[in-house]
Amino acid sequence: MKEKKINSLEALGQIQFDNLAPDSEISEPQEEVPPKQSLEAHFSNKGRAGKTVTIIKGFEGEITALKNLAKTLKQAVGTGGTVKGGEIIIQGNYREELMKKLREMGHDVKRVGG
Repeated sequence: MKEKKINSLEALGQIQFDNLAPDSEISEPQEEVPPKQSLEAHFSNKGRAGKTVTIIKGFEGEITALKNLAKTLKQAVGTGGTVKGGEIIIQGNYREELMKKLREMGHDVKRVGG
């Protein structure tokens, strides 16, 4: 079977593949919005060679939702962090900023310690 040669980008755009869905069926994956949570914002430097961190505790749900929340919080304050043991650990003392961001997202946040 001899294929027709494609000579332009317009012709390339007209190609239909059998295994792909039409444009109307393609949709963006929906990001999971975690349900309203009662969270605690802690401040700590113990066991971290004197480095200050903000810890968000009390999240209940899937680990993927926790990681998405951690990513959002890290981007909000422009710093690094991680998820360990069901807690979000953000580098630096950003407790007030993180509490504000979490409240904007609809979560209840309680300041704990210091």
